[in-house]
Amino acid sequence: MGLRIAPFPAVISIINPDWIILVIIYWTLRLPYQNGVFTAWIIGLLTDVLTGRTLGEYALIYSLLSYLSIIGHKRLRQYPLLQQSSYIFICLFIEQLWIFFIESLQSITQFSLLYWLPILTGTLMWCIAQKLLLFIRTLGR
Repeated sequence: MGLRIAPFPAVISIINPDWIILVIIYWTLRLPYQNGVFTAWIIGLLTDVLTGRTLGEYALIYSLLSYLSIIGHKRLRQYPLLQQSSYIFICLFIEQLWIFFIESLQSITQFSLLYWLPILTGTLMWCIAQKLLLFIRTLGR
């Protein structure tokens, strides 16, 4: 959660992916019965409070993406890394689209291609995040 709310320079904050959803998707794929929709909803509420967004914005999208990951966790774990990355791309696109929709309802937003850049960096970071979280999981055993 620290990487999501840390004050980075403007260049890094533009490309900073949503690390929290990457971790939520990883844990719902690996342990779907221990980390479910309710856990993602609570983490989403904490993210809403810490980032100053509308209460429930991240909670709704995190719980929805967690649910989608739980539904297909048996198939998704079997896929190679490239196909998992395409799933991550779709999840991050849904998240950014939802946030853009909510922000456009609240005020006039400027459409910029840089807004969609965290989707690409998040997809690329999925490989690294997955290996790192797998290493952390094996240390905990």
